[in-house]
Amino acid sequence: MARTITVGLDGSPESRAAAEWAAREAALRQVPVRLLHVWQPVPEPMAQAPLLGAETHQHWTERIPRDTAEGLRLRHPGVEVTTEQATGTPADVLLAAARDAELLVLGSRALSGLTGFLIGSVGQSVIARTEAPVILVRAGEQAADEHLKDPTGIP
Repeated sequence: MARTITVGLDGSPESRAAAEWAAREAALRQVPVRLLHVWQPVPEPMAQAPLLGAETHQHWTERIPRDTAEGLRLRHPGVEVTTEQATGTPADVLLAAARDAELLVLGSRALSGLTGFLIGSVGQSVIARTEAPVILVRAGEQAADEHLKDPTGIP
């Protein structure tokens, strides 16, 4: 198992919170962070629609990981941050990534009950099928329980 913390990144507030949590944990463990974005292909007619055209694909596969990595490097200068893009079913790609990671960190919308079942959850699918440790992080949560402060004084 590689000493890397892998983050499933989709651009949501939850996945950005997961990346921040992972960077703080990586600094404590002195390991790198790998930001992994998975693009699930859509049927050709949908891909040609203006909303899902080439600009949107480029935005999701390049800009979101790049911007997230740049922000993490600024806020956590001692942490090595890499990005990777993959194509496929998010749960399957994340399961494969978990085999090579010390931790897999995912954002969680904390949906439960019927809403969670109907919408589905990549996190639930990954947790149910992996032996690797998985951390779920919600957006908007505070790092108040962490005892160390980052260089800007935030716990």
